[in-house]
Amino acid sequence: MSATSVLILFFVSALLLFFSLFFLIDFIKSYKLKKIKALPFKDEYRQFLLKTPHYKHLSDMDKRKIEGSILVFIHTKEFIGVKLEVTDEMRVIIAFYACLLLLHIETQSCYDELKSIIIYSHPVILNAQHGSNGILTQEELVIEGQSANDTVVLTWHEARSEAYHLGKNNVIVHEFAHEIDYMDGEVDGVPPLQRSKYSAWVHVLDKEFKALEKISLHNRNWGKYKLLGGYAATNKAEFFAVVTERFFESPHSLKSKFPDLYNELKSFYKLDSITLVEQG
Repeated sequence: MSATSVLILFFVSALLLFFSLFFLIDFIKSYKLKKIKALPFKDEYRQFLLKTPHYKHLSDMDKRKIEGSILVFIHTKEFIGVKLEVTDEMRVIIAFYACLLLLHIETQSCYDELKSIIIYSHPVILNAQHGSNGILTQEELVIEGQSANDTVVLTWHEARSEAYHLGKNNVIVHEFAHEIDYMDGEVDGVPPLQRSKYSAWVHVLDKEFKALEKISLHNRNWGKYKLLGGYAATNKAEFFAVVTERFFESPHSLKSKFPDLYNELKSFYKLDSITLVEQG
């Protein structure tokens, strides 16, 4: 056998081995997910969900769907408590709001790139360093949540309070909106969109972001933009995360003040969030 034939045989064998391993890994993953979804959803878990303002308004079909997603989430992510014990309540509530964002979005993954959720009891103080014109400055930042690489950081005191009470904020929703934003490889305020919806999305969100940015810069005449707040003007990624919070937490106000913005989020998330909260 010639050297060329040996190389061809080696290449073909390696290719076959690669595809065999690929399909084996995919089969094992599918089998594992099937077993997880077949697990019974504990009544204790459901009692946690019934305390939220959103779960009770889901249809029976959506409840079954999200319960399956919650089981997958809590069995495939590592929950790490920092000076606190991670409880089933923490796992279920965090998983619920993470999965609620993807409930009607067709995706092959349940935040596949996400590996860990780190949970603190209260807001965390981080040292941040900034550089400008060769000058380094250091400042302390107080954070309630953070999304970076394959990890989400949350503070349970705020997360629990916001999960059980409607307001404007929901730190779990905020951080997982960042995770969704990153699903196309960039954190830029534009989540994975159908090509046909891209232009309308960019037009509406850019328009409102630029208006908010201008108002925030001068810190006056806030008007309806007070609903969004100054933090949403930080950058387009934060704007998307904040308006996602408002979409789920104060949908009546968002729709009343920013109907175009509401409709873009409704189209992306494929649900009318007003139906998920109590009327009045």
